[in-house]
Amino acid sequence: MNFIDLVKNRYSCRNFLDKPVEKEKLDACLESARLAPSACNSQPWKFMIITDIVLKEKACDAAFTGQYCAGAFAKKAPALLIVLSERGNFSSRVGNFVRDTRFYLIDIGIAVEHFILQATELGLGTCWMGWFNETGLKKALGLPKSAKIDVIVPVGYPDQPVREKIRKNINEISEFFTES
Repeated sequence: MNFIDLVKNRYSCRNFLDKPVEKEKLDACLESARLAPSACNSQPWKFMIITDIVLKEKACDAAFTGQYCAGAFAKKAPALLIVLSERGNFSSRVGNFVRDTRFYLIDIGIAVEHFILQATELGLGTCWMGWFNETGLKKALGLPKSAKIDVIVPVGYPDQPVREKIRKNINEISEFFTES
């Protein structure tokens, strides 16, 4: 699949088949994420993959209840990617301060998108999720209070068709400045 087709086929999947995801496919997705660039090569991430049914259910029950219930569909996915972040190395933290930009979040965004695009190429569906009960999830996973979970991505074989993307026209979002 060429890159533009890959991007067109990536969508937020919320319905998954009851079919386990092969470890080799999850490993390939992790390898793609691992190779992502990061500010000052800080690699400010840790990836947890949950495929254990009991732990996944416990994690989802903690993460997607109450005001976070819109994400309850994640429980149907056979695998969950939990992305923990670190603030980055000294050089990138200095850059954060000088530029007033949290580079570690940009870095995690790039790495997670690498994961998601690799998953798409392998025929898997994903959904980038940022709305969840982080405190409850940390407790369910036995993580320290100091841990920072920024992203959850359910992963599985999609049980829904690829739909056409509704996006702004390219002329609405871009502007060229060329020599006169």
